[in-house]
Amino acid sequence: MRTVSKRALLSALCVVIIAAVVLVVIVTFNKTQYRNPQYGFYVSLPSTWKGYSVIDETWTGYTNGPNGQVASEHGPEILIRHPAWTTKDPRQDIPVMVFTLAQWNAIQQEKFYISAAPIGPSELGRNSTYVFGLPPRYNYAYITGWEEVDKTLQGHSFHAF
Repeated sequence: MRTVSKRALLSALCVVIIAAVVLVVIVTFNKTQYRNPQYGFYVSLPSTWKGYSVIDETWTGYTNGPNGQVASEHGPEILIRHPAWTTKDPRQDIPVMVFTLAQWNAIQQEKFYISAAPIGPSELGRNSTYVFGLPPRYNYAYITGWEEVDKTLQGHSFHAF
């Protein structure tokens, strides 16, 4: 039986650690990522999304008033758009609704609603200031890319900080 010195074991361990660090750095720098420091979140995207664009929109929440719907709440909605999106061949966006904690609590208590869907937005994540939501039925049009977006979001690619 061959014995190995402590020095040889330490050298081998150092090589393995350095290789692991290099791999983490390569994987980290090769990822396509949308990062939003204003609201405190990022989304890791598939490599096919390199060159994505971002569209800033506003969601509106409604209450029922004596004369019908009344716009009562507003907030940002960020659409992350696939680089192959065109007006002739639109692709599924990744929509991220931004709610204050108070707005999120109110929508959970059904004090207002954001769509005709019988369900509210689903939570993607939260930090100490905001809750990030996915609109109900965001992908029910089944346009090109909806499966990829669904797989991306189911794959824990959304991170709040």
